[in-house]
Amino acid sequence: MIRKVGNTEIRYQHRATCHCGAVELALTLPDGIVDPRRCNCSLCRRKGAIVGSVSLENLRVVSGEAQLRLYQFNTRTARHYFCSICGIYTHHQRRSNPEQYGYNIGCLEGVDPFELGEVPTSDGVHHPADH
Repeated sequence: MIRKVGNTEIRYQHRATCHCGAVELALTLPDGIVDPRRCNCSLCRRKGAIVGSVSLENLRVVSGEAQLRLYQFNTRTARHYFCSICGIYTHHQRRSNPEQYGYNIGCLEGVDPFELGEVPTSDGVHHPADH
């Protein structure tokens, strides 16, 4: 759990946006940034985002729902969302825990994910749901 990133305090209620601002999310982060990670699956390896997790009720699309596009692959369990205007990945409903969203920490307003320090990488290539 991370409540501070660099000099930035992670608020209980936090705003996240895509690059162009068309998509805005409201996140409730009662425990700060939980489980920050990268993933080495074929999609995450290409997008390179650092993600945190929240329960489904702690992420709400405030604006830009019409601009969000859905991408699914492989088992089509995870639901990956990105802005159709600027292409930025904002969040996804997780495959390993469909009761949670993973969100792009880089989309949190005022947060620099490069200030997180060492971030572990999950083994998405050998996902437990594949066996």
